[in-house]
Amino acid sequence: MNSVEKAIWYVEGHFAEEITLDDIADVAGLSRFHMSRAFGIFAGRSVSSHIRGRRLTEAAKSLCEGAPDILSVALDAGYSSHEAFTRAFRDQFGLTPEQVRAQRHTRNIPLVEPMKMDEKFITDIEEPRIANGKPMLVAGIGERYTCETSSGIPAQWQRFNPYFGHITGQIGDIAYGVCCNSDDAQNFDYIAGTEVADFSDIPQEFARLRIPAQTYLVFSHRDHISTIRSTIMTIWGKWLPESGHVLADAPNFERYGPEFDPRTGNGGMEIWIPIKA
Repeated sequence: MNSVEKAIWYVEGHFAEEITLDDIADVAGLSRFHMSRAFGIFAGRSVSSHIRGRRLTEAAKSLCEGAPDILSVALDAGYSSHEAFTRAFRDQFGLTPEQVRAQRHTRNIPLVEPMKMDEKFITDIEEPRIANGKPMLVAGIGERYTCETSSGIPAQWQRFNPYFGHITGQIGDIAYGVCCNSDDAQNFDYIAGTEVADFSDIPQEFARLRIPAQTYLVFSHRDHISTIRSTIMTIWGKWLPESGHVLADAPNFERYGPEFDPRTGNGGMEIWIPIKA
């Protein structure tokens, strides 16, 4: 059982209790930062969002079976009042607890079921190289995402591509997809951009980021870009926990060199993960 599977097993067995990210990270043998990042990649949602969804899903099942006392269901789900439970329930499912109890089924609401490891790790992932990255100024289109909204990143690249090659002070012909400013809830900033000499003449609407000198593990992804999730899952869920490397709290990024064709998604790219030297 790998580290992420240990975390998933623990969450499923204890989501009705008061558990923290530190508890889950300790069971998995990972740092808070690594646990938060790896769980978000696998689950498509943050740890807290998944636990909340599992609790509310069990509450919905209880209600559709005719539970007579909604407050008791709310208390079992970790809510101290009917009002707080109803608000969270409606935000999660789009219906009130009373409506679900009255309809006696959950077919029309998005339940959060136990996670299954239905995506396989890559068994032949290339060994990464270690690189000393130089300081960089990166500018481009920035957005803030959650795990649930990160599917919007490809559209973000479509908005940036017309600028690429026409930005004052652009250095080289390499594009960068930079993840930074993440938190425990797996909200993060993503910049689709390029390296620039300075920030003085870039478009006003662009995000700007200074990346300091840093040591990186550099992984190659040579297949079509559509398969990138499997590579990322393998890096964060298997390779890194088994490697002994300590992650640095710094931006990580995708590097798209001139060999990458954004029209077809072919050509390959690199994933740069910051580590402590």
